[in-house]
Amino acid sequence: MNSSKLADQEAYDPNHLLDALIEKLSLKNDAALSRALEVAPPVISKIRHRRLPVGASLLIRMHEVSDLSIQDLRALMGDRRDKFRISDKQFKPKEATPAA
Repeated sequence: MNSSKLADQEAYDPNHLLDALIEKLSLKNDAALSRALEVAPPVISKIRHRRLPVGASLLIRMHEVSDLSIQDLRALMGDRRDKFRISDKQFKPKEATPAA
């Protein structure tokens, strides 16, 4: 069974990614990491507790501040999917609603 959902993968561990970034950037804690990534501290907490996935924009920001490749960052969090695709629905224009 090869699930395409990242959260369903047994190896997925965003904590490993966050801890590796803290170590690479010589930071003290999650609050310092949130400042380095320019995100609110609850974002890091939600990622740690698996209530929020690591989104593409955050992954890019992690790449920018750490100089680690996107592939390396994905590997650090256990993302072993061969392909990463965005849904077709995100690119479709919204249906025009008739005027009342």
